[in-house]
Amino acid sequence: MAQDFGATSTTEDVLSGVSLAGRRVLVTGVSAGLGVETARALAAHGAHVVGTARDLDKAQRATEQARADAARGGGALELVALDLADLASVRACADALKTQALPFDLVIANAGVMATPFGHTKDGFETQFGTNHLGHFVLVNRIAGLMKSGARLVNLASAGHRFADVDLDDPNFERTPYEPFVAYGRSKTANILFAVAFDARHRARGVRATAVHPGGIMTELVRHMGAGEIEAMMAQINERATAEGKPPFQFKTIPQGAATSVWAGVVADADAVGGHYCEDCHVSAVVPDDSTSGLMDGGVRAYAVDPARAEALWAESEELVGERFG
Repeated sequence: MAQDFGATSTTEDVLSGVSLAGRRVLVTGVSAGLGVETARALAAHGAHVVGTARDLDKAQRATEQARADAARGGGALELVALDLADLASVRACADALKTQALPFDLVIANAGVMATPFGHTKDGFETQFGTNHLGHFVLVNRIAGLMKSGARLVNLASAGHRFADVDLDDPNFERTPYEPFVAYGRSKTANILFAVAFDARHRARGVRATAVHPGGIMTELVRHMGAGEIEAMMAQINERATAEGKPPFQFKTIPQGAATSVWAGVVADADAVGGHYCEDCHVSAVVPDDSTSGLMDGGVRAYAVDPARAEALWAESEELVGERFG
């Protein structure tokens, strides 16, 4: 019987007894938090991990333990430069990987930003949508040919997708008042819809895609939020929990937060997770768009897994980046 994992499972729980020798994995954002732990866990179990980072010096320092664990476990960790907020950097990274022509068994689109002040990427896109979605959209599609049959794409999404659906008419807040968490919600919904559309395009050749919510974890992702904002958000969540007779919210540890990415990438049945949204090491239920369930109650909004919405986002994303992907 398959092991039943859950919210408190760690990367080591999920990978217990699993050998990833001979597997090649790409993980974006390995300079802090979940990216470092995801890369460490996979490499420690024998995988060759290619980790991307905007700041390679920072990533080198952050992955010191990961490289030591990789050496003991028979894996490897190499670092490559990638700035998801600059499509020239994205394309250069993808081109370099294609020049190597080495296949991938797993791609984990982990990097991202949250609740940033209003701003734009180097190409003029709203920072969160441009970084979290469009940067990964171009990178993954450009290297899709390196993903061999049996490979998987795991997009790091969030329960924050509940803050907002994508806005295909005004993706850059040119006519909409900017709200940091609305922009974050749009970008996280886009991460889920991208997985849905990518899975639909590649499943026939044995490549599957899924999106995951890692849970609430205190990492560098919250660096744009003040202490008061975090406290106010937690107070609101716990007030609702108390009213519903539930225990107060508990943050996950980083190894617990990275567990769902690893589970979806190498442990879960590909057909079970393909085209779906996962959290706490299981496939999530779809909740109606008008559901009154809270941010931490679990489930994925119907608009975030709507195939038609996914196709519309794909077409809009191609228009925005000026490339067509099959």
